[in-house]
Amino acid sequence: MDTPTNSNETIDDVIARLDRVIEHCSRTHSKLGYFAVLYRNVTVEVRRAIAAGRFEDGPRMERLDVIFANRYLDAIDCHWRKDKLTQSWSTAFKAAHTHPPIILQHLLLGMSAHINLDLAIAAAQTAPGNLLPGLKRDFYEITVLLDEMIDDVQDRIDQVSPWFRIIDRVGGRTDEIICAFAIGAARDVAWRAAERLAVMTPEEFEQEIERHDQIVANLGQGIRSPGGLLGAGLKLIRLRERHPVDRVIETLKL
Repeated sequence: MDTPTNSNETIDDVIARLDRVIEHCSRTHSKLGYFAVLYRNVTVEVRRAIAAGRFEDGPRMERLDVIFANRYLDAIDCHWRKDKLTQSWSTAFKAAHTHPPIILQHLLLGMSAHINLDLAIAAAQTAPGNLLPGLKRDFYEITVLLDEMIDDVQDRIDQVSPWFRIIDRVGGRTDEIICAFAIGAARDVAWRAAERLAVMTPEEFEQEIERHDQIVANLGQGIRSPGGLLGAGLKLIRLRERHPVDRVIETLKL
């Protein structure tokens, strides 16, 4: 389960595979396409950044990106085949088949599973042992890249979820939610987990993944079913999310 089974070897391979996932989700009206589109947008930006020389080690960043992406693509394949997968992705994927979560929640669930769990594993596999510290600058440079994309993502969500910014008024702070899970806190969690994983034996590695997976899955449950004023605010937002799934997917696409 923890070794990617997809054959993608380059970022171009990854983007082509994501395109197929998105096309399938759009055709079948699957909400799994929401995160797939967001992830494709990010991957395209990473490819541009590598070509522009933005990272210290472009080839290493491409290896990281491919290992990272293969974990998501492997997970969604497992889900469609009804095979066993991590608890983190199971939580995110199950939400796509239920009514309550709003568009933003679907995006955050995917971000949480992929960044908090998969990114830690991918970083440790890309730069194991004493190689990991040398990856840190490029690892966090993606934080800056993601931050640059936030305003556009929010504008696109506005088009298909007119009331999603009501979260600001019930104490959720939309900007802080997105940044905390997608950029700041999630990447810090992933880096600390990568530091632990990078120096472990294979047996310890698997045990640590299982432990960390449970933590991330619990976080996902909180994203999926928040209580209090935030939960009430989400119900109001949901009332205005009336666009068909394929329209939402197309709107989120860069």
